Amino acid sequence: MVESAKLPYTNELGFYEMRFESIGGLGANLAGQILAEAMVLGQGLNGASFSSYGSEKKGSPIKSFVRLCAADREVRTSSPVERPHLLAIFHEALTGLDGTTEGLTSESTVVVNTTRTPAEMRDILQLPSGRIGVVDALGIAVQEKTRLNTAMLGAITQAAGFIDREVVRKTIADALSQRYPSLVEPNLRTFDRGYHELVLEDFAPDGKYDWIPFTRFVPALGYANVPLGGTIINPGNTILKDLSPSRQGFVPLFHRDECIDCGKCEMTCPDYCFVWEEGVDKRGRPAMVLQGIDYQHCKGCLKCVEICPVEALTMEREEPELVRRTSIELVGPPEALVAMERSKFHLYGEPESPGYWDKIS
Repeated sequence: MVESAKLPYTNELGFYEMRFESIGGLGANLAGQILAEAMVLGQGLNGASFSSYGSEKKGSPIKSFVRLCAADREVRTSSPVERPHLLAIFHEALTGLDGTTEGLTSESTVVVNTTRTPAEMRDILQLPSGRIGVVDALGIAVQEKTRLNTAMLGAITQAAGFIDREVVRKTIADALSQRYPSLVEPNLRTFDRGYHELVLEDFAPDGKYDWIPFTRFVPALGYANVPLGGTIINPGNTILKDLSPSRQGFVPLFHRDECIDCGKCEMTCPDYCFVWEEGVDKRGRPAMVLQGIDYQHCKGCLKCVEICPVEALTMEREEPELVRRTSIELVGPPEALVAMERSKFHLYGEPESPGYWDKIS
């Protein structure tokens, strides 16, 4: 019989709870299943793993939950984890979405797939205190030719402090050995690198940020009061639509000096990310000239990279600085934004500042 592991702390119901914030395709659901299996079969705890997601497609936001308790208790609930002891963020862009960090406490540990430092992530997440761990899971996965979920599993194992590393390694090997035996060793290397390359830092309360009381989200409309028909407030390519969390770590990079303005990228792009302006071609004739990419609407499908005949678009590792430096965002004329009641959204400084309403590049 396996000796039961000891949980460091639990909530009032006796559970240690984890929440994985991710997007479809990054493997958070499988990571939760592997972790729960390792804890139940390998470390003698009771536990459950389950996920919450919508349309089951790559790029859609998902949440995966792991709930653990002592062997003498039972897991008799599948409700979402609202107050996680450990929060793992598989995609850095998710830090900008409402609800990602909801429910954190001073005892919580946050693990983020990012190239930033723990101090930088603390400022982005605006955490008053707690433990933050960072790991370049995507970089590890690219180098090892695997997926980033096993790197995140290694980081989560290290950050939790009570999970047996060898038990998780064995569970990963068992899960892959029958169908994908060639992937066992690369994924174990990925797991080990995530475990060892995680950088953890504790932050004591210093008054820099305040805790926001937890409130359960209650939708304004439900089955009982939703009106006939419906309204989509952020359809398609609008200023309210942000597809950046759908990207899986890579973006198309536009090289103006190679572009011939053929328009194949525009015809291929499903989200109208490319920004054009009237200008002249290389022979001095009037023509539409490609200015760049609006990354707010780019979901990283990279179809434009495949179809470009002159390699004016290349696949690059997504870095916040790269996107910020190369993105072209169309804010629109003042009268249009006033009509849309956008006057309260000061995205690029105050409206009186030079270039506020201009195209930002």
